[in-house]
Amino acid sequence: MATNVNDIAALTGVSNATVSRAFRQPEKVSAKTRDKVLAAAASLGFTPNSLAGNLKQGKSNKILVLVPDITNPYFSPIVQTIEKVAKQRGYSVLLGDTRDDPEREDKYANMLFAKQADGIIINSQRIPFNIDSLKPPFPVVSTSELVNHKDIYKVRVDNMAIGEMATSHLLSLGHKKIAVISGTKGLESCNLRLEGYKNALNKAGIKYDPELVYYTHYSAETGAEAAKKLVAGFTGATAIFSFGDLISIGILHALNKLNYKVPENISLVSVDDIAIAKYCNPPLTTIAQPKILIGESCANILLDIIENKEPKEKDRMLEHELIIRESTAAV
Repeated sequence: MATNVNDIAALTGVSNATVSRAFRQPEKVSAKTRDKVLAAAASLGFTPNSLAGNLKQGKSNKILVLVPDITNPYFSPIVQTIEKVAKQRGYSVLLGDTRDDPEREDKYANMLFAKQADGIIINSQRIPFNIDSLKPPFPVVSTSELVNHKDIYKVRVDNMAIGEMATSHLLSLGHKKIAVISGTKGLESCNLRLEGYKNALNKAGIKYDPELVYYTHYSAETGAEAAKKLVAGFTGATAIFSFGDLISIGILHALNKLNYKVPENISLVSVDDIAIAKYCNPPLTTIAQPKILIGESCANILLDIIENKEPKEKDRMLEHELIIRESTAAV
């Protein structure tokens, strides 16, 4: 349940009335007792200025962030930035690792209805509750894999443009046979990146070949397996467009084991620009997503909704950038 007077009283050993006075009439409480109450409030995730109002209004001053895989380094800077912004605005963050499991998403989402959290940031295409049970504006922000609902605020990148940019970079280096190692089949972001890939090929007058497309999950292990299949298939591809840096780490590992040199034998372009991308061997050419700005945007939009302030944008599109390093070269 959301923190209340009883929780703080139990932690400090003072009465409920004393806790209330410490925030509403601090002059009637000794400095020692008031400091004890404030310290207890802080340890429970509340700021002194917000707690008095929370006790009255029934707010938790916590937000919930759901991620499908906490081990994926793509999410780390986003979550860290959300936590930083939330703290600046008097909120704390609860992190839920859903493992991309709808049942786990549902259980975490119940925290919203139990008033353990005031809002949710979702990194999944699924809405983990009946949206019609809430009154708009919904205390929900969707990012990464977007929820398909017109009334939910979204923070996104242009995945189709990302697919086209990555493919065009390889085409500009003279590559004509470009394999794709995608993320999970059916994800909207993957569908859009594949469309961008097809658009770039079409503009270059190259026919799309579905046999060059391999589906994985966003992990190094599945990236390595896909790379082995690509090589075993004797496709003749001179370049690979990988839909994620984590996948690309597995690709690099597998190609190295198979004595394929990157980029001498095969070029590799990726997406995300996670922190270790520039330390790979070779350093990854990748499309950078603005992860810090994604985190800031998600946090501020959600907190504005919670505080009855209208966010400036319902659907915010952020810029991406091609970072050219050493994993791509002329054919």
